[in-house]
Amino acid sequence: QVQLVESGGGLVQAGGSLRLSCAVSGRTLSSAAMGWFRQAPGKEREFVAGISRIGTSTYYVDSVKGRFTISRDNAKNTVFLQMNSLKPEDTAVYSCAAEYGTSVPLPIWDTYDYWGQGTPVTVSS
Repeated sequence: QVQLVESGGGLVQAGGSLRLSCAVSGRTLSSAAMGWFRQAPGKEREFVAGISRIGTSTYYVDSVKGRFTISRDNAKNTVFLQMNSLKPEDTAVYSCAAEYGTSVPLPIWDTYDYWGQGTPVTVSS
């Protein structure tokens, strides 16, 4: 059974940083394109960042470009999201997702096969 477990969320002041981790078990991480999504209260789920299977390509929503960095360590079955210069509008529950059978992550949530339960991020002004 594939499991994704996020960690690293919390409360931070605007301008601060957090590093989210997504630990994958039950299936080889290197076979999956990975994505991070977020959902703020009252809003739809939003694609934040994605990374190809071997990490050579990354993708970001415009609002986080230059502030967030997605990376992966396939040997440790973990994907990361480094978030810098956080803004109050980044407040949301962040979830990682795995898409097997493809090299490139898509910004469409229902193409993903497995999801974590999410970790909350709150950015205070």
